[in-house]
Amino acid sequence: MKVIKTKGITKVYNPKTIPVQALRGIDMEIEVGEFTAIVGPSGSGKTTLLNIIGGLDRPTEGYVEVGGQDISQLSDNQLIDFRKNKIGFVFQAYNLIPVLTAEENVEFVMLLQKRPKKERIARTNELLEAVGLNGQKSRRPAQLSGGQQQRVAVARALAPKPAFVLADEPTANLDSKSTTNLLDIMAELNRKEKITFVFSTHDQRVIERAKRVITLDDGQIISDVLQEN
Repeated sequence: MKVIKTKGITKVYNPKTIPVQALRGIDMEIEVGEFTAIVGPSGSGKTTLLNIIGGLDRPTEGYVEVGGQDISQLSDNQLIDFRKNKIGFVFQAYNLIPVLTAEENVEFVMLLQKRPKKERIARTNELLEAVGLNGQKSRRPAQLSGGQQQRVAVARALAPKPAFVLADEPTANLDSKSTTNLLDIMAELNRKEKITFVFSTHDQRVIERAKRVITLDDGQIISDVLQEN
């Protein structure tokens, strides 16, 4: 079953001045439960593609389907709701809310979704336990290590039970041990719960763990390889 499908995706920045072609006709399908890395040199279009798949940016041409729905046709307000309910995001810079505890950061999206309190608490505890941080739930981001903050970010991304998780360079600011811990957690969630993960990364450790590696260069897919792990 396809969770993501792109067809003919192009992206041109500054079309009226000095055009920069970031993507050049991307056709791609991601199945439910994949653990996929999108790789390529800086400027190859990795982050642009992730942003378009996640509804953070719009293609110049082409379309994106998530769960069979063409998100290219949604209004800005519809896209906000769609992202909130269907897509989990993990960013390089963690993007946690500094005044909230780990527990409150994970719960935040569910508050926006108006989920019942009992459900929010149960889901938050379940996820913090899954990422090994149940004992740290009262700490604010500044009281956590980088690896712990990124694990909170993963738990937050999973809180709304999204269709898939997009992770943009999630290990870029982590040391080797934190990277291994984070990848172990993500791989386990992928294996046990069939959560779909799509990474944008330069990190060879992420690439080695991926079950599928899609390589971009100059805004085009130049290879798409299934790996034996």
